[in-house]
Amino acid sequence: MTNSRKPSVLFVCVHNAGRSQMAAAFLTHLGGDRVEVRSAGSAPADTVNPAVVEAMAEKGIDLSAQVPKVLTTEAVQAADAVITMGCGDACPVFPGKKYLDWQLDDPAGRGVDAVRPIREEIERRVRALLDDLGIQPRPQAR
Repeated sequence: MTNSRKPSVLFVCVHNAGRSQMAAAFLTHLGGDRVEVRSAGSAPADTVNPAVVEAMAEKGIDLSAQVPKVLTTEAVQAADAVITMGCGDACPVFPGKKYLDWQLDDPAGRGVDAVRPIREEIERRVRALLDDLGIQPRPQAR
């Protein structure tokens, strides 16, 4: 990403209620306005997983107002990088896009204790993604 336009990243999972919400929140929190961030699901849930909301609150990130969004072809077309997390064949593929598939446990139906290690792995991967994008993470408030 060497041009002056800020990179755009789309995180996709099935329900957009856990993994993709955490990844988008971390990228927004750490990348600030230097990156455009979206998340979506191939079959969005009605609400974000409460254990995910609680786990992210422990990191000082509030997901309580987030709502799962449906994956659209337009969202994929607008992204420079599309990161899938178990959406399988439901995610459309376009030439010229960078695609990554992050194999992560699904937090659906799990308590906050089970979500924490997933959260930590997502944060680690988001930090590596920022490095790949040439974006220095903002300092942590905590």
